[in-house]
Amino acid sequence: MSAVILVTGANRGLGLEFVKQYAEAGWRVIACARDLPGATALQELAARHPNVSLEALDVGVPTQIEALATRLAGQPIDVLLNNAGWLGDRQKQSFAELDYATFEEVLRINTYAPLAMARAFMPNVLAGTQKKIVVITSGLSSLTNAARFGNLYFYRLSKAAVNMAMRTLQAEVRERCIKVGILAPGMVDTRLLRSSGYEGPGVIQAPQSVAAVMQHIEALTQDAEMTLYTGDKLPW
Repeated sequence: MSAVILVTGANRGLGLEFVKQYAEAGWRVIACARDLPGATALQELAARHPNVSLEALDVGVPTQIEALATRLAGQPIDVLLNNAGWLGDRQKQSFAELDYATFEEVLRINTYAPLAMARAFMPNVLAGTQKKIVVITSGLSSLTNAARFGNLYFYRLSKAAVNMAMRTLQAEVRERCIKVGILAPGMVDTRLLRSSGYEGPGVIQAPQSVAAVMQHIEALTQDAEMTLYTGDKLPW
């Protein structure tokens, strides 16, 4: 029986590449996207791979998370991959503006949603063989690295917070043999990175990042630390 992975934010960027590589590796992939009609690249990928099924899911809406968990009740999930994330408007999270509505939305998508997904799909993960919950974080969440440049307050806060949420979850579910991974994909050439305004060195392409992250997911242990795609440990 094929292993099963659920991927959020699967319509583009890293999420789309995760779906592609896991499908090509023979996994059954449940690919979730907020706007399925507009996710043409994902639809084309699913058309080429019968082991990919599509689900509409806006992780920023808790009732949609619960509804999907109800639809997938009884379906074992080996890896729950919380990939969906949102940078948020750069100006609205600058120190000069600090728009509160933007803060709430970034936190809801980047911090609350992965925790809500973990709770909603816990029965599915427990029914799976691998029992893994993974969140895609960012090097910008590191307090040690925060002194390099300013701005992006809300995004950084949200990623640091989800790291803590997943670390806390790791401690809570360890006795149930669930492995929780906190993995940073690096500076990947995606719309999110381009929106951040970063123009420095070290940018990589999605296939390289995803292939490396998949190796870390495969090797995940119950005491995993926050890890960069290269295998280096990210300072908290």
